[in-house]
Amino acid sequence: MFNILVVEDDKNLRKLMVTCLKRNDYNPYEATNGIEALDVLDQNYIDLIISDIMMPEMDGYELTKSLREAKYDVPILLVTAKSTFKDKEEGFSLGADDYMVKPIDIDEMILRVKALLKRAKATNEQKLQIGKLILDYHQLLVERDGKNYQLAQKEFYLLYKLLSTPDTIFTRQELIEEVWGLENDSDYRTVDVHIKRIREKMNDVPEFEIITIRGIGYKAIIKEEGK
Repeated sequence: MFNILVVEDDKNLRKLMVTCLKRNDYNPYEATNGIEALDVLDQNYIDLIISDIMMPEMDGYELTKSLREAKYDVPILLVTAKSTFKDKEEGFSLGADDYMVKPIDIDEMILRVKALLKRAKATNEQKLQIGKLILDYHQLLVERDGKNYQLAQKEFYLLYKLLSTPDTIFTRQELIEEVWGLENDSDYRTVDVHIKRIREKMNDVPEFEIITIRGIGYKAIIKEEGK
């Protein structure tokens, strides 16, 4: 049974989340702010955190930042009334894995929890599966229905990064730092060229599509995960 920590200062909403998690066979823990959440994390193994942003003493942004700085890689789902792109960008830049805007749909919350836990499990195993497509990080292997796709090392790392967190926009600079390293002098054109090669080599794969975000970077969308 997965342990889920709900960090929410609204008592009624927190109780609703906890009740829903229990009904779906999760084991919920509760905290009313980031400081209480850190205490819970010190004493218990937590598989996933659902956290409000606007809270007293330590808010969701501060909690996320402190956990990521401490190399704590538990999945974090931020829940908030703040709905602008800038708000979401800040949450993701601090290390959040997903974002929901209030008023939330409880059933959708459960779907997102399931998806984040599945993704975390795949990341820990360093193997990603989307539909029939399999990416093995250790072997730099991309396979679908017995067919191997020959990607260069940097192409594989780019694809793995994008598919590990679908629907997340990555700037070209973020991708350069992640794949080529901070000290590398590669320019944005390098990213564009590698993305183009991935698209060409995997144009027959229906599970995903890499979308260009004009003037910013790229994101991957899952198209046919269940087929």
